[in-house]
Amino acid sequence: MIHYKFNNPNPTFPLNNTKTKKMTTLALLSKAKTLRPNSNFFTLLRCMSNVPEDTVYGGPKNQNPNQRVTLTHLRQKHRKAQPITVVTAYDYPSAVHLDTAGIDVCLVGDSASMVVHGHDTTLPISLDEMLVHCRAVARGAQRPLLVGDLPFGTYESSASQAVDTAVRVLKEGGMDAIKLEGGSPSRISAAKAIVEAGIAVMGHVGLTPQAISVLGGFRPQGKNVASAVKVVETAMALQEAGCFSVVLECVPPPVAAATTSALRIPTIGIGAGPFCSGQVLVYHDLLGMLQHPHHAKVTPKFCKQFAYVGDVINKALLEYREEVTNGSFPGPAHSPYKIGGSDVKDFLNELQKLGLEKAASAAAEAAEKTSKAESPGGGSLASD
Repeated sequence: MIHYKFNNPNPTFPLNNTKTKKMTTLALLSKAKTLRPNSNFFTLLRCMSNVPEDTVYGGPKNQNPNQRVTLTHLRQKHRKAQPITVVTAYDYPSAVHLDTAGIDVCLVGDSASMVVHGHDTTLPISLDEMLVHCRAVARGAQRPLLVGDLPFGTYESSASQAVDTAVRVLKEGGMDAIKLEGGSPSRISAAKAIVEAGIAVMGHVGLTPQAISVLGGFRPQGKNVASAVKVVETAMALQEAGCFSVVLECVPPPVAAATTSALRIPTIGIGAGPFCSGQVLVYHDLLGMLQHPHHAKVTPKFCKQFAYVGDVINKALLEYREEVTNGSFPGPAHSPYKIGGSDVKDFLNELQKLGLEKAASAAAEAAEKTSKAESPGGGSLASD
Protein backbone atom coordinates (compact mmCIF):
# COMPACT_ATOMS: atom_id res chain seq x y z
CA MET A 1 0.00 0.00 0.00
CA ILE A 2 1.19 3.51 -0.83
CA HIS A 3 1.36 5.95 2.10
CA TYR A 4 1.20 9.69 1.57
CA LYS A 5 2.78 12.22 3.92
CA PHE A 6 1.39 15.75 4.24
CA ASN A 7 3.24 18.75 5.52
CA ASN A 8 1.09 20.30 8.22
CA PRO A 9 1.12 24.09 7.62
CA ASN A 10 -0.01 24.79 11.17
CA PRO A 11 1.38 22.47 13.86
CA THR A 12 -0.96 23.96 16.48
CA PHE A 13 -3.81 22.14 14.75
CA PRO A 14 -2.79 18.49 14.49
CA LEU A 15 -4.16 16.59 11.49
CA ASN A 16 -5.67 13.93 13.72
CA ASN A 17 -8.22 16.48 14.91
CA THR A 18 -11.63 15.55 13.37
CA LYS A 19 -12.56 19.11 12.45
CA THR A 20 -9.15 19.73 10.93
CA LYS A 21 -9.38 16.50 8.93
CA LYS A 22 -12.67 17.66 7.48
CA MET A 23 -11.23 21.07 6.62
CA THR A 24 -8.20 19.46 5.00
CA THR A 25 -10.39 17.15 2.96
CA LEU A 26 -12.51 20.06 1.75
CA ALA A 27 -9.38 21.95 0.77
CA LEU A 28 -8.11 18.94 -1.15
CA LEU A 29 -11.42 18.54 -2.95
CA SER A 30 -11.40 22.25 -3.81
CA LYS A 31 -7.90 21.89 -5.21
CA ALA A 32 -9.01 18.91 -7.31
CA LYS A 33 -11.19 21.19 -9.43
CA THR A 34 -8.10 22.93 -10.82
CA LEU A 35 -6.19 19.77 -11.77
CA ARG A 36 -6.22 17.55 -14.83
CA PRO A 37 -8.17 14.28 -14.52
CA ASN A 38 -4.99 12.21 -14.93
CA SER A 39 -3.17 14.08 -12.18
CA ASN A 40 -1.47 12.08 -9.43
CA PHE A 41 -3.63 14.07 -7.05
CA PHE A 42 -6.64 12.04 -8.14
CA THR A 43 -4.77 8.84 -7.39
CA LEU A 44 -4.24 10.24 -3.91
CA LEU A 45 -7.91 11.04 -3.47
CA ARG A 46 -8.92 7.53 -4.45
CA CYS A 47 -6.68 6.17 -1.69
CA MET A 48 -8.26 8.31 1.02
CA SER A 49 -10.94 6.33 2.80
CA ASN A 50 -12.35 9.46 4.43
CA VAL A 51 -13.32 10.97 1.05
CA PRO A 52 -16.88 9.90 0.23
CA GLU A 53 -17.69 8.46 -3.17
CA ASP A 54 -20.13 10.74 -4.96
CA THR A 55 -22.01 7.79 -6.45
CA VAL A 56 -22.95 6.46 -3.01
CA TYR A 57 -22.64 9.20 -0.42
CA GLY A 58 -22.73 12.37 -2.45
CA GLY A 59 -26.38 13.12 -1.73
CA PRO A 60 -29.19 13.81 -4.20
CA LYS A 61 -28.25 15.48 -7.46
CA ASN A 62 -30.18 16.89 -10.39
CA GLN A 63 -30.88 14.28 -13.07
CA ASN A 64 -28.22 14.45 -15.76
CA PRO A 65 -29.70 13.47 -19.15
CA ASN A 66 -26.42 11.75 -20.02
CA GLN A 67 -26.47 9.52 -16.96
CA ARG A 68 -27.97 6.06 -16.81
CA VAL A 69 -31.76 6.03 -16.67
CA THR A 70 -32.99 4.46 -13.44
CA LEU A 71 -36.32 3.40 -12.02
CA THR A 72 -36.33 6.67 -10.08
CA HIS A 73 -36.03 8.56 -13.35
CA LEU A 74 -38.95 6.61 -14.83
CA ARG A 75 -41.08 7.24 -11.75
CA GLN A 76 -40.32 10.96 -12.00
CA LYS A 77 -41.39 11.03 -15.65
CA HIS A 78 -44.54 9.10 -14.81
CA ARG A 79 -45.37 11.44 -11.95
CA LYS A 80 -44.96 14.44 -14.27
CA ALA A 81 -47.00 12.73 -17.03
CA GLN A 82 -43.98 12.79 -19.35
CA PRO A 83 -44.16 9.98 -21.92
CA ILE A 84 -41.59 7.19 -21.58
CA THR A 85 -39.78 6.04 -24.73
CA VAL A 86 -38.91 2.37 -25.13
CA VAL A 87 -37.34 0.58 -28.09
CA THR A 88 -36.72 -3.14 -28.49
CA ALA A 89 -33.21 -3.84 -29.78
CA TYR A 90 -30.97 -6.87 -29.99
CA ASP A 91 -27.36 -5.92 -30.75
CA TYR A 92 -24.50 -3.46 -30.23
CA PRO A 93 -25.08 -1.13 -33.24
CA SER A 94 -28.77 -0.65 -32.49
CA ALA A 95 -28.00 -0.08 -28.80
CA VAL A 96 -25.57 2.69 -29.75
CA HIS A 97 -28.28 4.31 -31.87
CA LEU A 98 -30.73 4.20 -28.96
CA ASP A 99 -28.09 5.71 -26.72
CA THR A 100 -27.46 8.56 -29.13
CA ALA A 101 -31.18 9.23 -29.56
CA GLY A 102 -31.76 9.49 -25.79
CA ILE A 103 -34.28 6.62 -25.58
CA ASP A 104 -35.32 5.94 -21.97
CA VAL A 105 -35.53 2.14 -21.98
CA CYS A 106 -33.98 -0.52 -24.19
CA LEU A 107 -35.87 -3.81 -24.11
CA VAL A 108 -33.90 -6.84 -25.27
CA GLY A 109 -36.95 -8.80 -26.37
CA ASP A 110 -37.49 -12.46 -27.10
CA SER A 111 -38.92 -11.17 -30.39
CA ALA A 112 -35.31 -11.57 -31.50
CA SER A 113 -36.45 -15.13 -32.20
CA MET A 114 -38.51 -13.79 -35.12
CA VAL A 115 -36.77 -10.57 -36.13
CA VAL A 116 -33.16 -11.77 -35.92
CA HIS A 117 -33.29 -15.57 -36.02
CA GLY A 118 -36.10 -15.93 -38.55
CA HIS A 119 -38.47 -18.12 -36.53
CA ASP A 120 -42.24 -17.83 -36.88
CA THR A 121 -42.78 -17.29 -33.13
CA THR A 122 -40.89 -16.14 -30.05
CA LEU A 123 -40.91 -19.63 -28.55
CA PRO A 124 -37.71 -21.21 -29.97
CA ILE A 125 -35.14 -18.74 -28.60
CA SER A 126 -33.12 -20.06 -25.66
CA LEU A 127 -31.82 -18.33 -22.56
CA ASP A 128 -28.23 -18.66 -23.77
CA GLU A 129 -29.16 -16.99 -27.05
CA MET A 130 -30.96 -14.22 -25.20
CA LEU A 131 -27.90 -13.66 -23.02
CA VAL A 132 -25.77 -13.11 -26.13
CA HIS A 133 -28.16 -10.39 -27.28
CA CYS A 134 -28.29 -8.88 -23.78
CA ARG A 135 -24.51 -8.63 -23.52
CA ALA A 136 -24.21 -7.04 -26.95
CA VAL A 137 -26.82 -4.41 -26.08
CA ALA A 138 -25.25 -3.75 -22.68
CA ARG A 139 -21.94 -2.95 -24.37
CA GLY A 140 -23.58 -0.41 -26.67
CA ALA A 141 -26.17 1.34 -24.50
CA GLN A 142 -24.71 3.50 -21.74
CA ARG A 143 -27.79 5.61 -20.94
CA PRO A 144 -31.05 3.64 -21.26
CA LEU A 145 -32.46 1.39 -18.58
CA LEU A 146 -31.86 -2.14 -19.88
CA VAL A 147 -34.64 -4.72 -19.60
CA GLY A 148 -34.19 -8.32 -20.69
CA ASP A 149 -37.02 -10.69 -21.58
CA LEU A 150 -37.26 -14.05 -19.85
CA PRO A 151 -37.65 -16.47 -22.77
CA PHE A 152 -40.30 -19.16 -22.93
CA GLY A 153 -39.50 -22.24 -20.86
CA THR A 154 -37.15 -20.52 -18.42
CA TYR A 155 -39.50 -19.34 -15.66
CA GLU A 156 -42.79 -21.24 -15.82
CA SER A 157 -41.93 -24.30 -13.70
CA SER A 158 -41.51 -22.58 -10.35
CA ALA A 159 -40.74 -19.31 -8.64
CA SER A 160 -37.28 -20.69 -7.91
CA GLN A 161 -36.63 -21.30 -11.62
CA ALA A 162 -37.86 -17.80 -12.41
CA VAL A 163 -35.50 -16.22 -9.88
CA ASP A 164 -32.55 -18.27 -11.13
CA THR A 165 -33.22 -17.18 -14.71
CA ALA A 166 -33.65 -13.55 -13.72
CA VAL A 167 -30.37 -13.61 -11.82
CA ARG A 168 -28.58 -14.89 -14.91
CA VAL A 169 -30.11 -12.15 -17.07
CA LEU A 170 -28.67 -9.52 -14.72
CA LYS A 171 -25.33 -11.15 -13.87
CA GLU A 172 -24.48 -12.65 -17.26
CA GLY A 173 -26.52 -10.41 -19.54
CA GLY A 174 -25.74 -7.05 -17.95
CA MET A 175 -29.40 -6.03 -17.73
CA ASP A 176 -30.92 -3.70 -15.12
CA ALA A 177 -34.31 -5.44 -14.99
CA ILE A 178 -36.30 -8.29 -16.52
CA LYS A 179 -39.66 -8.64 -18.24
CA LEU A 180 -42.01 -11.59 -18.03
CA GLU A 181 -45.29 -12.27 -19.80
CA GLY A 182 -48.75 -13.15 -18.54
CA GLY A 183 -50.78 -12.83 -15.40
CA SER A 184 -51.71 -16.34 -14.30
CA PRO A 185 -51.29 -17.05 -10.57
CA SER A 186 -47.98 -18.80 -11.26
CA ARG A 187 -46.68 -15.79 -13.22
CA ILE A 188 -47.76 -13.42 -10.46
CA SER A 189 -45.93 -15.60 -7.94
CA ALA A 190 -42.85 -15.64 -10.17
CA ALA A 191 -42.90 -11.84 -10.50
CA LYS A 192 -43.26 -11.43 -6.75
CA ALA A 193 -40.41 -13.86 -6.04
CA ILE A 194 -38.10 -12.08 -8.50
CA VAL A 195 -38.88 -8.68 -6.97
CA GLU A 196 -38.27 -10.09 -3.49
CA ALA A 197 -34.91 -11.34 -4.77
CA GLY A 198 -33.99 -7.71 -5.46
CA ILE A 199 -34.59 -7.65 -9.21
CA ALA A 200 -36.83 -5.10 -10.94
CA VAL A 201 -39.64 -6.63 -13.00
CA MET A 202 -41.66 -5.32 -15.93
CA GLY A 203 -44.95 -7.11 -16.54
CA HIS A 204 -46.64 -7.79 -19.88
CA VAL A 205 -50.38 -8.28 -20.49
CA GLY A 206 -52.79 -8.26 -23.41
CA LEU A 207 -51.35 -10.15 -26.35
CA THR A 208 -48.60 -12.26 -24.83
CA PRO A 209 -46.72 -13.90 -27.73
CA GLN A 210 -45.39 -16.75 -25.59
CA ALA A 211 -48.99 -17.89 -25.04
CA ILE A 212 -50.05 -18.14 -28.69
CA SER A 213 -50.89 -21.84 -28.34
CA VAL A 214 -53.52 -20.85 -25.76
CA LEU A 215 -54.59 -17.62 -27.44
CA GLY A 216 -54.91 -19.31 -30.83
CA GLY A 217 -52.29 -17.17 -32.53
CA PHE A 218 -51.24 -13.54 -32.43
CA ARG A 219 -54.66 -12.17 -31.50
CA PRO A 220 -55.49 -8.82 -29.88
CA GLN A 221 -57.00 -8.96 -26.42
CA GLY A 222 -59.60 -6.88 -24.55
CA LYS A 223 -62.09 -6.82 -27.43
CA ASN A 224 -64.99 -7.98 -25.27
CA VAL A 225 -66.04 -7.15 -21.72
CA ALA A 226 -64.60 -10.23 -20.03
CA SER A 227 -61.29 -9.93 -21.85
CA ALA A 228 -61.04 -6.19 -21.19
CA VAL A 229 -61.68 -6.62 -17.47
CA LYS A 230 -59.09 -9.39 -17.38
CA VAL A 231 -56.47 -7.06 -18.86
CA VAL A 232 -57.10 -4.48 -16.14
CA GLU A 233 -57.19 -7.03 -13.31
CA THR A 234 -54.04 -8.78 -14.50
CA ALA A 235 -52.14 -5.50 -14.72
CA MET A 236 -53.25 -4.60 -11.20
CA ALA A 237 -52.13 -8.00 -9.91
CA LEU A 238 -48.69 -7.49 -11.48
CA GLN A 239 -48.49 -4.08 -9.82
CA GLU A 240 -49.27 -5.63 -6.45
CA ALA A 241 -46.59 -8.23 -7.09
CA GLY A 242 -44.07 -5.38 -7.25
CA CYS A 243 -43.65 -4.75 -10.99
CA PHE A 244 -42.33 -1.27 -11.80
CA SER A 245 -44.16 -1.11 -15.15
CA VAL A 246 -46.50 -3.11 -17.35
CA VAL A 247 -46.49 -3.52 -21.13
CA LEU A 248 -49.94 -3.44 -22.75
CA GLU A 249 -49.84 -5.16 -26.13
CA CYS A 250 -52.58 -5.14 -28.77
CA VAL A 251 -55.53 -3.95 -26.71
CA PRO A 252 -58.13 -1.31 -27.65
CA PRO A 253 -57.30 2.26 -26.56
CA PRO A 254 -60.17 2.49 -24.01
CA VAL A 255 -58.90 -0.66 -22.30
CA ALA A 256 -55.37 0.76 -22.22
CA ALA A 257 -56.68 4.06 -20.85
CA ALA A 258 -58.60 2.29 -18.10
CA THR A 259 -55.60 0.17 -17.17
CA THR A 260 -53.30 3.18 -17.10
CA SER A 261 -55.72 5.07 -14.88
CA ALA A 262 -56.13 2.12 -12.51
CA LEU A 263 -52.40 1.67 -11.97
CA ARG A 264 -49.86 3.62 -9.95
CA ILE A 265 -47.03 2.42 -12.20
CA PRO A 266 -46.33 3.31 -15.85
CA THR A 267 -47.94 1.42 -18.70
CA ILE A 268 -45.97 0.95 -21.93
CA GLY A 269 -48.16 0.53 -24.97
CA ILE A 270 -47.50 -1.39 -28.16
CA GLY A 271 -50.51 -1.45 -30.43
CA ALA A 272 -52.54 -0.10 -27.50
CA GLY A 273 -53.23 3.47 -28.58
CA PRO A 274 -52.02 6.82 -27.22
CA PHE A 275 -53.34 6.63 -23.65
CA CYS A 276 -50.43 4.74 -22.06
CA SER A 277 -47.57 6.19 -20.02
CA GLY A 278 -45.13 5.39 -22.78
CA GLN A 279 -44.67 3.52 -26.05
CA VAL A 280 -42.46 0.72 -27.34
CA LEU A 281 -41.64 -0.38 -30.87
CA VAL A 282 -39.10 -2.80 -32.29
CA TYR A 283 -35.99 -1.13 -33.74
CA HIS A 284 -36.23 -2.95 -37.07
CA ASP A 285 -39.95 -2.23 -37.41
CA LEU A 286 -39.87 1.51 -36.74
CA LEU A 287 -36.92 1.95 -39.10
CA GLY A 288 -38.62 0.03 -41.89
CA MET A 289 -35.71 -2.38 -42.19
CA LEU A 290 -37.74 -5.44 -43.14
CA GLN A 291 -38.91 -4.44 -46.61
CA HIS A 292 -38.94 -7.81 -48.36
CA PRO A 293 -42.42 -9.39 -48.65
CA HIS A 294 -41.11 -12.39 -46.73
CA HIS A 295 -40.93 -10.20 -43.62
CA ALA A 296 -44.52 -8.93 -43.81
CA LYS A 297 -45.56 -11.54 -41.26
CA VAL A 298 -43.26 -10.08 -38.59
CA THR A 299 -44.03 -6.40 -39.23
CA PRO A 300 -47.19 -5.66 -37.20
CA LYS A 301 -50.04 -3.49 -38.48
CA PHE A 302 -49.77 -1.06 -35.56
CA CYS A 303 -46.17 -0.12 -36.33
CA LYS A 304 -45.41 3.25 -37.86
CA GLN A 305 -42.32 3.23 -40.03
CA PHE A 306 -40.36 6.37 -39.24
CA ALA A 307 -37.89 5.59 -42.01
CA TYR A 308 -37.48 3.18 -44.91
CA VAL A 309 -34.05 1.90 -44.09
CA GLY A 310 -34.75 -1.44 -45.76
CA ASP A 311 -35.08 0.28 -49.14
CA VAL A 312 -31.79 2.09 -48.56
CA ILE A 313 -30.10 -1.18 -47.60
CA ASN A 314 -31.41 -3.00 -50.66
CA LYS A 315 -30.29 -0.17 -52.96
CA ALA A 316 -26.82 -0.11 -51.38
CA LEU A 317 -26.39 -3.87 -51.74
CA LEU A 318 -27.41 -3.76 -55.39
CA GLU A 319 -24.90 -0.95 -56.05
CA TYR A 320 -22.19 -2.89 -54.22
CA ARG A 321 -22.84 -6.00 -56.29
CA GLU A 322 -22.77 -3.96 -59.50
CA GLU A 323 -19.49 -2.18 -58.68
CA VAL A 324 -17.75 -5.38 -57.67
CA THR A 325 -19.01 -7.07 -60.83
CA ASN A 326 -17.84 -4.29 -63.17
CA GLY A 327 -14.54 -3.79 -61.33
CA SER A 328 -15.09 -0.19 -60.26
CA PHE A 329 -14.82 -1.16 -56.58
CA PRO A 330 -12.41 -0.93 -54.95
CA GLY A 331 -10.81 2.02 -56.71
CA PRO A 332 -7.83 4.14 -55.62
CA ALA A 333 -9.84 5.87 -52.90
CA HIS A 334 -10.48 2.54 -51.19
CA SER A 335 -7.03 1.01 -51.75
CA PRO A 336 -5.12 3.02 -49.14
CA TYR A 337 -2.12 0.81 -48.42
CA LYS A 338 0.96 1.64 -50.49
CA ILE A 339 4.31 0.10 -51.31
CA GLY A 340 7.09 2.26 -52.73
CA GLY A 341 8.28 1.89 -56.30
CA SER A 342 11.75 0.69 -55.30
CA ASP A 343 10.22 -1.82 -52.90
CA VAL A 344 7.99 -3.09 -55.69
CA LYS A 345 11.05 -3.77 -57.86
CA ASP A 346 12.82 -5.58 -55.04
CA PHE A 347 9.63 -7.53 -54.35
CA LEU A 348 9.43 -8.58 -58.01
CA ASN A 349 13.07 -9.70 -57.94
CA GLU A 350 12.43 -11.79 -54.83
CA LEU A 351 9.40 -13.44 -56.45
CA GLN A 352 11.48 -14.26 -59.55
CA LYS A 353 14.21 -15.79 -57.38
CA LEU A 354 11.54 -18.01 -55.86
CA GLY A 355 10.50 -19.09 -59.34
CA LEU A 356 7.14 -17.32 -59.05
CA GLU A 357 7.22 -15.67 -62.45
CA LYS A 358 3.44 -15.58 -62.79
CA ALA A 359 3.07 -13.94 -59.37
CA ALA A 360 5.76 -11.41 -60.26
CA SER A 361 3.93 -10.51 -63.46
CA ALA A 362 0.64 -10.13 -61.58
CA ALA A 363 2.30 -7.85 -59.03
CA ALA A 364 3.96 -5.74 -61.74
CA GLU A 365 0.70 -5.37 -63.63
CA ALA A 366 -1.16 -4.38 -60.43
CA ALA A 367 1.49 -1.79 -59.57
CA GLU A 368 1.31 -0.33 -63.07
CA LYS A 369 -2.50 -0.08 -63.02
CA THR A 370 -2.48 1.43 -59.52
CA SER A 371 0.06 4.04 -60.54
CA LYS A 372 -1.95 5.04 -63.61
CA ALA A 373 -5.20 5.18 -61.65
CA GLU A 374 -3.70 7.47 -59.04
CA SER A 375 -1.92 9.70 -61.60
CA PRO A 376 -4.01 9.88 -64.80
CA GLY A 377 -1.21 11.81 -66.53
CA GLY A 378 1.25 8.96 -66.31
CA GLY A 379 3.61 7.32 -63.89
CA SER A 380 5.09 3.83 -64.09
CA LEU A 381 7.61 1.61 -62.43
CA ALA A 382 10.21 2.64 -64.97
CA SER A 383 9.93 6.29 -63.96
CA ASP A 384 10.61 5.59 -60.26
